[in-house]
Amino acid sequence: MVAKPPAPLACGLPGTLATSLPMANPIIALIILLLNLYWWVVIIAVIVSWLIAFNVINTYNNFVRTLLRALEALTEPVFRRVRKVIPPMGGLDLSPLAVLVVIWFIQYSLVWSSNRFGF
Repeated sequence: MVAKPPAPLACGLPGTLATSLPMANPIIALIILLLNLYWWVVIIAVIVSWLIAFNVINTYNNFVRTLLRALEALTEPVFRRVRKVIPPMGGLDLSPLAVLVVIWFIQYSLVWSSNRFGF
């Protein structure tokens, strides 16, 4: 008799790590879900910063200003720590890229350790 593989994790954004790998621990699943959400916050913050730099978004709009404050409050504490290690080079800020790589590494480490050690 052939054993059925475990069902994929039901939480997480479609097509992300949390939905593509089987996992038994709900705490690790929650951590991966939060990391996925923060991944998208970083991506949105980068896109919004580009739109502001090219004067596509009007920063005098109240809704836009509120969105900018929220994105800054969520991303700047992490970006600031990364900028201490990797300063901007020639006007190019690599801190969002470094944060995305660290998120990826944490996610895969959690999944690997969960599958390897069974927790």
